[in-house]
Amino acid sequence: MIKEIITDEDILSKPCEPATAEDASIGTDLVETLLASDEAVCLAANQIGETKCIVAYLNEAGRPVVMFNPQITQKLKPYTAVEACLSREEPTAVQRYDWIRVSYDRFQDGKLVPAKKKLEGNAAQAVQHMIDHCEGILV
Repeated sequence: MIKEIITDEDILSKPCEPATAEDASIGTDLVETLLASDEAVCLAANQIGETKCIVAYLNEAGRPVVMFNPQITQKLKPYTAVEACLSREEPTAVQRYDWIRVSYDRFQDGKLVPAKKKLEGNAAQAVQHMIDHCEGILV
């Protein structure tokens, strides 16, 4: 289901709860909402009103990737980025890393399965932005 983007800072500033396999439908809603937007390249669950640690982003091929409970385990090549956000009016300067390693869960066969991924460039920046959202950091 395509959801409205939340801009309420009270909701967005609260850290998200860990996701479980029962939250798989939130991942589906994230993907549908992401694909319906002309502006979005990534979304976190709290941006659609769900307080679970789930993110979705478009990979290099333009396909959606959903991560449950993502955590950055390694980061290299820091830089300063100015980022816009669908939930905020003004762009914000933040420190990002051009290369990251992320551990996360993916939904497979009705359960969450551990996974890892190395990301660079735009995908790395998008995932860092979404993890900030999950931690209640407003960017």
